[in-house]
Amino acid sequence: MLEVTNLTKVTDGSNARHRIGFCLVPEFSALAFISAVEPLRLANRLSDEKIYSWECYSIDGAPAVSSAGIEFSVQGKISDIPALPTVFTCGGIDIQKHTNPQIIATLRRLASHGSNLGAICTGAHVLAKAGLLKGYRCTIHWENLSGFQEDFPELDITSELFEIDRNRYTCAGGTSSLDMMLSLITKQTNQELALAVADQLIYHRIREGNERQRMELRARLGISHPKLLAAIACMEENLEEPLSCSDLAVKVGLSTRQLERLFQKYLDYSPTRYYLGLRLDRARYLLTQTSLPIIEVALACGFVSASHFSKCHREHFGRTPSDERRVRH
Repeated sequence: MLEVTNLTKVTDGSNARHRIGFCLVPEFSALAFISAVEPLRLANRLSDEKIYSWECYSIDGAPAVSSAGIEFSVQGKISDIPALPTVFTCGGIDIQKHTNPQIIATLRRLASHGSNLGAICTGAHVLAKAGLLKGYRCTIHWENLSGFQEDFPELDITSELFEIDRNRYTCAGGTSSLDMMLSLITKQTNQELALAVADQLIYHRIREGNERQRMELRARLGISHPKLLAAIACMEENLEEPLSCSDLAVKVGLSTRQLERLFQKYLDYSPTRYYLGLRLDRARYLLTQTSLPIIEVALACGFVSASHFSKCHREHFGRTPSDERRVRH
């Protein structure tokens, strides 16, 4: 494994204006974590003062291993985190598997002491499991969004790039943690310093929190036909209650035959087959990243019965939903 120590080297926070802790949950996103720490380092360097200090913690006090297999040194166990003013939980893949009572108890203790609590990437799942996002707007990576909404229907969940709601900070992961930190630097110091940090990072524009997470369909799929893109957007917005091919055609101003020709020409799929693939991809995520019963996964993805869902899943992925869940766990 590759070991990284410089970013997680303990910093003397005694004279720093803002002390920040990072809980590195196993298989956390290294990119999202580094994107959060580097702006703090540069803010100190460019201002020539210690505005920020940071320290990192893992489950057992051993080096934290990211989803890329990179080890990061830490200052101790998550359960030993002192009552720091701000603590971020950094998540990544298989967050449910790594959300344990120790982390939840620590976060609740920090909340009771008045700490600002943040989450990077899927770290929002841990805060939600601890009951610390009730009454707050929050966000999570787009891939985890549907499962997060199924697990915590009572929360105010958005699909924004990041959310800063009073003393709760959440972001979608990837480079969105960079934008969130630059926004915090602006609030805690000034915009000039945030812009200087962005310039050092060769980051041409600081994104606002309400900007979209995903690439536009046009760029993502490499197609530009407006009516085809409109049809696919309708499909993605209606996975739980699928629209018929004729209803889709009406919505985008085409005949059913014209819609079928467009899908065949640009995607080499029929609309029905493409739509089924979208629903099954979502189902596969829900099976592996949530604890929803299989019948609830089926209904959430527009299948009328568990048997029909199982048949479609097996034909598409080569294994049943039960096997999918077993293999991934």
